[in-house]
Amino acid sequence: QATWTWGPDGHGAILLVNCDRDDPKAATPDNRDAAIRSHNDLKDMSQMVLRARGPRTIFAGHRLLLHVDFSDSDKVGVFYGGNSVALEDYKHVLGGSKLSYTLKPSRHQEESVFYVEGLAFPDVNFSGLVAFHVTLLESPEKGQLETPIFTDTVVFRVAPWIMTPNTLAPLEVFVCSVEGNEDFVAAVGAVAEKAKCPLTVCPLPENRHDRWIQDEMEFGYVQAPHKTFPVVFDSPRDRGLKDFPVKSILGPDFGYVARQAPDGASSLDSFGNLEVSPPVTVRGKEYPLGRILIGSSFPRFGGRRMAKAVKDFLMAQKVQAPVELFSDWLQVGHVDEFLSFVPAPDRKGFRLLLASPSACYQLLREKQEEGYGEATMFHGLEKVPKPTINEILSNEGLRKFNCYVQ
Repeated sequence: QATWTWGPDGHGAILLVNCDRDDPKAATPDNRDAAIRSHNDLKDMSQMVLRARGPRTIFAGHRLLLHVDFSDSDKVGVFYGGNSVALEDYKHVLGGSKLSYTLKPSRHQEESVFYVEGLAFPDVNFSGLVAFHVTLLESPEKGQLETPIFTDTVVFRVAPWIMTPNTLAPLEVFVCSVEGNEDFVAAVGAVAEKAKCPLTVCPLPENRHDRWIQDEMEFGYVQAPHKTFPVVFDSPRDRGLKDFPVKSILGPDFGYVARQAPDGASSLDSFGNLEVSPPVTVRGKEYPLGRILIGSSFPRFGGRRMAKAVKDFLMAQKVQAPVELFSDWLQVGHVDEFLSFVPAPDRKGFRLLLASPSACYQLLREKQEEGYGEATMFHGLEKVPKPTINEILSNEGLRKFNCYVQ
């Protein structure tokens, strides 16, 4: 109990960050208050059972103290209701400024059940491990210090935020309705209906002319043996859709987490620049939950990079070790602009689709040889350049750049 080990042969207790909002009337997620608002709130928490067996007379001269280290106290909350089932009897006894709690075992109670919630996800300054201690203190005569005669420890790990690949079956589809995209929304709705998947349309008053819902948020989940629920990760881009994840996604059994970019967000902080692979094995190491993929620049050339706070958060979750890919060659710079995983019936069960500048050049040369050299790109669009195939193929600077990024 005093150690925590990863893996199928490992051991250790698990905490969930209680980041949903079980009471729709609450102003904040459940991990930002110190109250039990419903029995569903209790179900999000892990039980910690303290058993005190032996002669009750021992507590006449001794005290049983449950305590948590100061460094862990802002990461957890502990509630205790004694033998009661009434919510109003559950009190916040550990966490925050409360570092210890004296337990008073009754004559008829050998077990005391505490409910523990995580308040923070693993991050750059938090490994995710939290230790609780129970110490039996001998109470000497008045005026003298108590003497610890026994201490036991239990270690919890806060469950990581886990991202889901788009090769999984969809549970719900989100799309923005903006001026002029009625046909697109209808087409997405038809696909969702065919897949028997609920469709949620974010209307114009909520998206405020921001159609890029994929850039605003990313879905994942947290899981412990007793409970699993989805958690939306809100990006720091904060454009028209910035309030949508909190106002329309956060709710009962649907959590919320966010990271900010103190120095200002770049395009690479949008979550079109955050993807995850299906399960893979790399050089003999298994990644059963896949690996996170983020776009970046080459360090030696400078350029845009994902905000440190976001990248640190992703790295700290441990279970989907991120891989940085060169995406800064694109104007927007998102990894989803040049790669996508799709399901497949054989081999690994998926395919990685990659955009290829060299394949594009090959197709353009084929069309030029077929006599379509004067065909223009982006035909029918307004306010954009319309170079011909001949012009593209004769642009030596463009060709060299595309060879470089290939």
